Amino acid sequence: MKKLYLPLILFVFLVFEGLAINLLPTEIALSENLIIAHWVLALLVYIAVYYDSRATYYSIIYAFIFGLLVDIIYTGVLGVYMFSYGLVIYIIHNLQKLLQRNFFVLILLGIFSFLMADSFIYLIYYVVGITEMVWQDYLVRRLLPTIVANLVFFIILFPIFKKRIGRWGNEQLNKED
Repeated sequence: MKKLYLPLILFVFLVFEGLAINLLPTEIALSENLIIAHWVLALLVYIAVYYDSRATYYSIIYAFIFGLLVDIIYTGVLGVYMFSYGLVIYIIHNLQKLLQRNFFVLILLGIFSFLMADSFIYLIYYVVGITEMVWQDYLVRRLLPTIVANLVFFIILFPIFKKRIGRWGNEQLNKED
């Protein structure tokens, strides 16, 4: 049963990502800034850091699966989020092997993941011709507000999921050994 916790939580985050803009105050939601919720990515970073061991890749598998689901549900182009989330979580998974597991490193990994994923998504959309927003507008109107909003959510998740995900990972991975 505990094997289903993470996919179910990821699915709930996927559903609520679409409602995230409604949770913001009206002044922020109706401003010219664009805030994109990357709640699934936030939880994937926690999974990569606290659930996976050096030899397991659950976070990367979840990144591809839930990235594809984000593409199917929220976008018109398949594979953009799947590629972005998968690549970013792969990088995070390898970086966390080199770094300590503390709050500040986790925050840096979260900022890095939001920055890279949203930049990859913008770049792909720009090359394909879906968006015509110039880099300077993208940086000020979308990337920075998106990173700040997702970082707030990421920090809120810390006391809720850090120990739980670590405990689930230890229980799950010890059963498989």
